[in-house]
Amino acid sequence: MQKNYNAHFTKSARTPNEQYFLDPELGHQKDILTEDDVYCSCLAKTLCHVPVPVTVGFYAPFGCRLHMMLDKIMTLMQQEAAQRESEELQRVQWRPRRVRGWGVPQLLWFLVFLQPVITELHLRRRNVRFLFIRFSAWQYAGTDKLWAGLVTTLCEGIRHHYGALPFSVYSVLGNKPCGPRDGLCQREWHCRRRVCLALLALLAALCLGIGLLYLSLGGHAPGHAAPGVLRALGGAATTLSGSGLLMAVYSVGKHLFVSQRKKIERLVSREKFGSQLGFMCEVKKEVELLTDFLCFLEIYQRRRLRVVLEVTGLDTCYPERVVGVLNAINTLLSDSHAPFIFILVVDPSILAACLESASNMKGTADNGYLFLNRTVTLPFSVPVMGRRTKLQFLHDAVRSRDDLLFRELSRQLQPPGQAAGAAGEGEQLLLAVETQAEGERAQGRVDAEAARRIQEALCCLHDDSDCLYEYVPDNVVSMRRIVNTVPITVRLLQLQQQQQPDRLGPTPRHAVAWVVLANQWPCRLSWVLQCLEDRQQAGGEPEGRARLWDVFCDNSRELHTMTKALQNVLDLDGDPELFERFLGTDFPFTVAEAQSLLRCTVNLDHSIRRRMGLIRAVSALKPPSPPKSPSRDDPQASRSASNAAAAAGTSQVAHGSGHSREAHHPRDRTHGVKPRPMA
Repeated sequence: MQKNYNAHFTKSARTPNEQYFLDPELGHQKDILTEDDVYCSCLAKTLCHVPVPVTVGFYAPFGCRLHMMLDKIMTLMQQEAAQRESEELQRVQWRPRRVRGWGVPQLLWFLVFLQPVITELHLRRRNVRFLFIRFSAWQYAGTDKLWAGLVTTLCEGIRHHYGALPFSVYSVLGNKPCGPRDGLCQREWHCRRRVCLALLALLAALCLGIGLLYLSLGGHAPGHAAPGVLRALGGAATTLSGSGLLMAVYSVGKHLFVSQRKKIERLVSREKFGSQLGFMCEVKKEVELLTDFLCFLEIYQRRRLRVVLEVTGLDTCYPERVVGVLNAINTLLSDSHAPFIFILVVDPSILAACLESASNMKGTADNGYLFLNRTVTLPFSVPVMGRRTKLQFLHDAVRSRDDLLFRELSRQLQPPGQAAGAAGEGEQLLLAVETQAEGERAQGRVDAEAARRIQEALCCLHDDSDCLYEYVPDNVVSMRRIVNTVPITVRLLQLQQQQQPDRLGPTPRHAVAWVVLANQWPCRLSWVLQCLEDRQQAGGEPEGRARLWDVFCDNSRELHTMTKALQNVLDLDGDPELFERFLGTDFPFTVAEAQSLLRCTVNLDHSIRRRMGLIRAVSALKPPSPPKSPSRDDPQASRSASNAAAAAGTSQVAHGSGHSREAHHPRDRTHGVKPRPMA
């Protein structure tokens, strides 16, 4: 179903410029959309409109271009946010307020003296701002509480983006946004009268205390007031008002230097923190404070805020720690008004196995897939890599090589006058220079030929007219492994042909096809090579024109009997139908070509062949089966023979004719074998 969809998608989405995109000589066309671009664009647009909080299950196996797709989704979401920002600016004619630079004093004024109100105008805003935070679970795999690392990473990311001072002031003096007091009110900010009156009272008391102290110390006491009384009243007023202001400043400074991350780490580091009453409640309060601060900033900046938390590496941790992260997402971070978008980048098969094997989830997550479905509210399985996406990745992998090819091209582009001038400088050592130049020219010719072959081989990988790219896996790591192995194989083939100039060697296309074969089906290829080696050692030289596929078919039954012993090795192989089409139709390698390419194969693990050879040798050393008795072969004859023997014994006892019976079997008596009765 997926292959048919990709074929239909490729035909329907083909554009006139696609030939320009596929031609390696003309370059890479950036405006042509690949299949991954379409999928990422659809997911990015959905995340811009989806109600929060939401948990996205980004399902893909290891090495399946995950980080590249995440970066592409992040870029597309930022582009969508910028477009919506410009549309909103044209509609309402006001700009969002700044939270950095000269906008910090205004933000602090709003934090202290104004109360935000969630109005209908705010709910209708379409402009949005995304804050991306990436959490790698592998970095916190050593801790017992992985969920604490998730929460602290979230708090630290928001604190770092908006600054420590605004969040510290909000922690002390901020107020949670409230709904409109009446349906007709459209004001987003109300004055905080209590804060204003309290601050005015403190300032008035401070001024009064300072004035009384000044009068008592200066001798300007009015009337009959004693200087001591004025001094006492002034000191009391100054102390009370000053202590209130200092306590507020001290609290802000404490939150400024002691972040939420340090608070949570301090709580976790305590002994027996799990049994402490209200521990999880304290952690949840910190998260709710962070959520309220983001809601305040939404109204202040006149835009919606979304925090995108990308969780990667979760399938590399222990089962109990995986359960802790999922529980943190479900309980701590999933409030009804939390502006969080969680993207779980995991392999669902591994995560489901972790949930089922966790000791603290017995009875709750006996089926890991059902538990995962209860957590994930937006599943997104990374599709199979399409044709254009695979060609693009192969093209990028080839272009990323800093090989001799590019150095040789730059050497060819060097002006001839510069080389001539450099040669004219060494006229005094002419003989040495000529000898060295001759060696360099010979080496240059070898390098140029190697560069040409490498270029030809690598171009076969991302050529649309060639079927070789269809056998390249979707895994980006495997793509890079193939691209990095091809130059070594081509150079070894070139050296082999230099030693045997009269022998025609494999072409660069066959060389890169052999590399793909060894990378995709190492077990089956090792089996074929081991069978050829055993036949050669036994004295039966295989025919050079015989195909490898025929050799595999002749020995496939024996390989089937070894599946239990080679199960881990067989798991390395790719699709067996593609293997049949590869060797049977598209690249029918012969025995002679395989023997020539085997000397240049560096990406095939030779220990697999040694293991197969040992298994075949052990199976050949089994003792022969014991000879079967006639009674097992013919039970009816055995019964007849026993009846005849019984009759003969009776006759011998009755008539005494035992000697005559012995005369009929002299040979059996001679060899000490029990005489066989006549049927």
